[in-house]
Amino acid sequence: MTNEKYDESKAILDALKASSPIFEGFLRSIPTDRLDQKRGEGFWTLHEHAAHLADVQPMGLARMQRILSEDVPEFAPFIPSQEETAEKPPLPPVEEIIANFKAGRRQQLELLKNASPDDWKRTAIHPEYERYGLFIFARHILMHDHWHMYRMEELWLTRDEYLSKLEG
Repeated sequence: MTNEKYDESKAILDALKASSPIFEGFLRSIPTDRLDQKRGEGFWTLHEHAAHLADVQPMGLARMQRILSEDVPEFAPFIPSQEETAEKPPLPPVEEIIANFKAGRRQQLELLKNASPDDWKRTAIHPEYERYGLFIFARHILMHDHWHMYRMEELWLTRDEYLSKLEG
């Protein structure tokens, strides 16, 4: 890995670390009565977006561990099943969501901090992506965090006539 690329890995690590306090502060700033408000058919609530971010942390850690321990592991797309979508259990309280997100992110960061430059170059196979590996997946986690946080902010603060219809 070139020094330029390794610097990018450090930037990703720093940004992943920064996601926790951004997420926590942002989530705490949302009035409780807005958390479960539906803005439109098929739109997730702010609470659902936040819970999703916490829920996927263990999956992210498991993928990183496989990339680091297996020769070119193969992954299946992460798509909640119809049953999981139909049978929605009650969402955890905000405090639990924050704690779970932070705990999962700490574990991911510990793993990534100990990864060598060669580890960052490790590859994997994922049917959704042309290229996949530790570097791409770490960056993907960062983008995923911020996409959901942006969508939460949009759903919370954007007036109806300006709200984008994209969801998921």
